[in-house]
Amino acid sequence: MSTRTEEAGPSGLAFVLVEAGALNSDWLPTSEAVPRELFVPDRIWPGIADGTEQTALVDRAKDPDAWFKAVYSDIPLTTQWDDGRHTGDGLGATPTSSSSMPRMVFSTLADLDVEEGHRVLEIGTGTGWNAGLLSCRLGGANVVSVEYDEDVAKGAGENLRHVDLSPLVIVGDGRSGHVGGAPYDRVIATCSVGEVPRTWIEQTRPGGVIVAPWGTDYEGEYIVRLVVADDGTANGPFTRSSAFMRLRQQRTERPPFDAYLKGREWPADGTRSTTALSPADIGGWLEQFVIGLRVSGAFWRAERYEDGSYTLWTYSTDTQSWASADYEPGSSEYVVVQSGPRKLWDETEAAYRWWAENDRPGFDRFGLTVDDDGERVWLDSLDNPVPLRSA
Repeated sequence: MSTRTEEAGPSGLAFVLVEAGALNSDWLPTSEAVPRELFVPDRIWPGIADGTEQTALVDRAKDPDAWFKAVYSDIPLTTQWDDGRHTGDGLGATPTSSSSMPRMVFSTLADLDVEEGHRVLEIGTGTGWNAGLLSCRLGGANVVSVEYDEDVAKGAGENLRHVDLSPLVIVGDGRSGHVGGAPYDRVIATCSVGEVPRTWIEQTRPGGVIVAPWGTDYEGEYIVRLVVADDGTANGPFTRSSAFMRLRQQRTERPPFDAYLKGREWPADGTRSTTALSPADIGGWLEQFVIGLRVSGAFWRAERYEDGSYTLWTYSTDTQSWASADYEPGSSEYVVVQSGPRKLWDETEAAYRWWAENDRPGFDRFGLTVDDDGERVWLDSLDNPVPLRSA
């Protein structure tokens, strides 16, 4: 006998989203007309609300109630691993397609601020739910969705046809948009970028809006809402935290440990020092975002130990520099080792000091400019760009 309840269903999820301020009156009727369950495959790996981890497989054929509960929970659902190469019931190496967290879906749609008659370009069709919501609201003829993965696009198309929605779904490189449907009033990405493709701006009419998750190589990601100007530039603030899968053509390969130590045992040729800055103080999503803005071309990994201590490794993407910082609970001083032409821990400390000296601004004080000179993140105003690398 089914144990489904009102709390674990469309009405319960809608209540949660309305209470959270994510689902407004503009989108409530659309959410009811285009339910999430019609766009979720039978086999899913539910995520968690406050992170990027996945839990064990839920198979609708084996446990329909667990599947239904997951679908109507405010969590992301992984639907593909390793670009489709993964088989079996376990977790894959890297999640590569999903049904996004409903709170994020409706929050970014609110950021998009669509109106009747708007034409929308979506980058990353996924299961088709977001494209379905837009099509229900605006009409399928006004929605173009680009998906790189042919199998994912095929599944989305089938989902959309089952509910009589007909946006144009195109298999292609999302960086190129779709010039045949331009100009667009709105562009929305359901995958993150480290660089906003110039074509998205070129295919958006002046005054149009681009909503996309944006992050650095280091880590930390936020939704940016750009408005395109008459001169082809785009500017706008960051609106909310996010954690989307990266646009496939902008993924950054993470070299293995051996690429840095080059077969030598740690500390190799590293220079030892100490710091009063705890590695734990730079582990938050906002701190990672800020560090990534200033420490370009770098990323981190953590090597954790059973006693609660860990080593925070920072690496340059060119494999020429690395730094380690050892965290021990209760300590006030931490051992640092640095190697290579860049002093990555010194750069990290400088970025943190800059943030602290500017009163630890939240993400909502940052914004992004995209123009012919590239991209610049600014603090509070366009004429106050975040300074780049310094130590």
